[in-house]
Amino acid sequence: MEPLLGVKLGCLFALLALTLLCGLIPICFKWFQIHAATGRHRRVLSLLGCASAGVFLGAGLMHMTAEALEAIESEIQSFLVQNRTENERNASEVADSAQVDYPYGELIISLGFFLVFLLESLLSQCCPKMTGPSSTVQEEEWNGGHAFELHSHGPLPSPSQGPLRALVLLLSLSFHSVFEGLAVGLQPTMAATLQLCLAVLAHKGLVVFGVGLRLVQVGTASRWAMFSILALALMSPLGVAIGLAVAEGGSEGGQGLAQAVLEGVAAGTFLYVTFLEILPRELGSPEAPLAKWSCVAAGFAFMAFIALWA
Repeated sequence: MEPLLGVKLGCLFALLALTLLCGLIPICFKWFQIHAATGRHRRVLSLLGCASAGVFLGAGLMHMTAEALEAIESEIQSFLVQNRTENERNASEVADSAQVDYPYGELIISLGFFLVFLLESLLSQCCPKMTGPSSTVQEEEWNGGHAFELHSHGPLPSPSQGPLRALVLLLSLSFHSVFEGLAVGLQPTMAATLQLCLAVLAHKGLVVFGVGLRLVQVGTASRWAMFSILALALMSPLGVAIGLAVAEGGSEGGQGLAQAVLEGVAAGTFLYVTFLEILPRELGSPEAPLAKWSCVAAGFAFMAFIALWA
């Protein structure tokens, strides 16, 4: 076996093991179930949820969106260069500049955002019982055991579409995980492979832990939550395997553009879930706003720091 191939196979198993471990921890331990928590326990879980929200925010902005914009811009410029005829090369530079400078990447990410928006709107229109708002939102005071009810038209956001948005979150992360694994599998040297793999491992553990925590908080059954984490864990190894196959053979010119577009759509769906589900759910209650801000900022800062190498 070649040393480079051995390193990539090691990265494959490392990505699989870390994803399973971090994703199953909040599912297998009842301590993370916020619905049964009271007092200090509930406050710690709420702050932990805020930290995971910051991690999701950082992953969406500093990793998925940034990588998608870079890939889309690069692929579209390559596509325009390859398909430009001799007559177009001699044409006015102003028209050519207008084509290249158009924000294609932002447009594709926005399409991913509106795609999930449309899906939720269709489900709300056709199946109102499936996505209708809950009649009450249970809130518990942190310094006491007293619970009270707030109607769904109150100031706190309703988690009515939590399971659907959790599914969208899993799908967008699955796409992104495949592309991360693909990048690892395509690296030409052992040093580059290890550097990229370590960067992916550093942020993937926290992101997948947040996914497991989110599945628990929206009330997903343990069996389905474990199956979801297992499916997500297989995505990065699948990407590594595809990268190995592509590195051995040849790749068609349109594959890079298709990959960049899919990554942009995945980034848009991830941002939708982050801003309309995760952050409102964690920041909805008025208790300890500075502590919550600190946790969200800490999670985001960690992902921004990892982006130096990822």
